[in-house]
Amino acid sequence: MLSSMQIKTVLKQLGLNDRHATIYLACLELGSAPIQKIALRSGFARSTCESVLQSLQEKGLLTAFRKKNTRYFSPEEPKAVLAHEEEKVKALREALPQFSARYFSGNVLPTVRLYQGKSGVISVLQEILNEAKELISFGSVDEIYESLGDYFPSWTAERIKRFIPIKVILHDTSFARERQKLGPTMLREVRLIPQEYNCSGTAYIWNDKIAMCSLKDEMLALIVESNELANIQRAMFFLSWNSLPGKLPDSGTGFPPTRE
Repeated sequence: MLSSMQIKTVLKQLGLNDRHATIYLACLELGSAPIQKIALRSGFARSTCESVLQSLQEKGLLTAFRKKNTRYFSPEEPKAVLAHEEEKVKALREALPQFSARYFSGNVLPTVRLYQGKSGVISVLQEILNEAKELISFGSVDEIYESLGDYFPSWTAERIKRFIPIKVILHDTSFARERQKLGPTMLREVRLIPQEYNCSGTAYIWNDKIAMCSLKDEMLALIVESNELANIQRAMFFLSWNSLPGKLPDSGTGFPPTRE
């Protein structure tokens, strides 16, 4: 059960200051009560209490009525308060595309964000899951599994669950070839670059964003948000993609010698 201090913290997250939270809690404990009784319970002067009660009423947390020429204040049912807050969040979510359109229309400079550590890289991968409709990537799958452990298989499973297809260019290793073979069952197309190309880390491109992840030593991830830069990276990716073989050779080792 939450303490009074913890409840006040929750109320502050709803936009109430300490005075508002204290008086609202007094109203919850008293039920319907006149100003004088609420003032005594909360420990504030009547004039202060009256001003705060008016503010709480405007926020939809209290209702007021008269009984025998005395004004009473009654707290709204807590479930109704929750429903009211959920409606505000729903309205904001529905309006978010319009807000975003206005924000980006005047934002000519790329937005750059840096995340550090394993948790930072994971938060970037989660952002990709939440936003991408399709995905392209370039990097070393061996490093991803070595650095992220059990998280990356679960990320892949969630990507498949959300029907996000991916095209990925991987450093040619036995593990990368295995993923190329399994690709059709996992919404994934894989092409390989020869081992003589030093390929470390990984990069993702989706929507108007580029994520570049360094997975050795100090792990970090950099997100660049720019339509122009994302399109440049996308063009560079497909220039490489279209020059690479699409299937493994039937036999032998090394990089496949012919194009698909």
